[in-house]
Amino acid sequence: MYNLFKSGMLIILMTLLMIFIGGAVGGRDGALIFFFISMVFNVFSYLFSDKIVIAMYRAKRADPSQYRELYSMLEDLSNRAELPKIPDLYIVPMDVPNAFATGRSPKKAVVAVTTGLLNTLRKDEIAAVIAHELGHIKHWDMLIQTIVASMASAIMWMSYIARWGAIFGGGRSSDDDNGGALGMIFVAIIAPLAATLVQLGVSRSREYMADDYSAKIIGSGEPLVSALMALHGESRYHRESEEISPATAHMFIFPSGFGGGLMKLFSTHPSLEERIKNLRK
Repeated sequence: MYNLFKSGMLIILMTLLMIFIGGAVGGRDGALIFFFISMVFNVFSYLFSDKIVIAMYRAKRADPSQYRELYSMLEDLSNRAELPKIPDLYIVPMDVPNAFATGRSPKKAVVAVTTGLLNTLRKDEIAAVIAHELGHIKHWDMLIQTIVASMASAIMWMSYIARWGAIFGGGRSSDDDNGGALGMIFVAIIAPLAATLVQLGVSRSREYMADDYSAKIIGSGEPLVSALMALHGESRYHRESEEISPATAHMFIFPSGFGGGLMKLFSTHPSLEERIKNLRK
């Protein structure tokens, strides 16, 4: 419940930030105009994300005869999650153990696991990872992330305009104009950073929610704790950054966040320690 509330508050904060920046840059209707433009681009990603990501990672639909046990596991967990349809199952030919979910709705969802994950984790750990991905599907996280990304994109564009406005308007001599220029510079520098931090904060809160959901339908958080620790250990032996694009890293269950203090604010995922603490709370 806390992470659901946190996601809601962050989305409200993003909305207020977008309205404020839009009003400062484009007048009363500026925010809505830029939001609409960014939505056009992001809706395409939302509608075709499953096909794009599957093609990007050369994933293949799992052979029901070869992966009979995995299909049975997915069906059982999907029934526990009360999803309207069992997600399509794909196998990603990648040594790095990982998994992701995509699709524009629970009726059009895909769960993909890497061969590395199947070769590394125990059955109960694989089940916990799949349950995590079903949590993303259950909570409509693709739609949530698309809306937040659209807001962030709109803010980025408005800040870009403010930056150029400050540059070309910075030569005026009046106090009011100088104050306005300083305000535009503030908007141009701070707004993109704030939008990024809020977007990443929403991503982390959705990861917590998916972790909680895994513990709920599995009956314990320990299998996912064990899986995350195994993924962390395996990541030392793989050059993961060469196989997983930064543009899609937020979709995968791993990597967890990096660093402490302020550094964790710039991660799509909570740290391993925070995720384990949350699962054992």
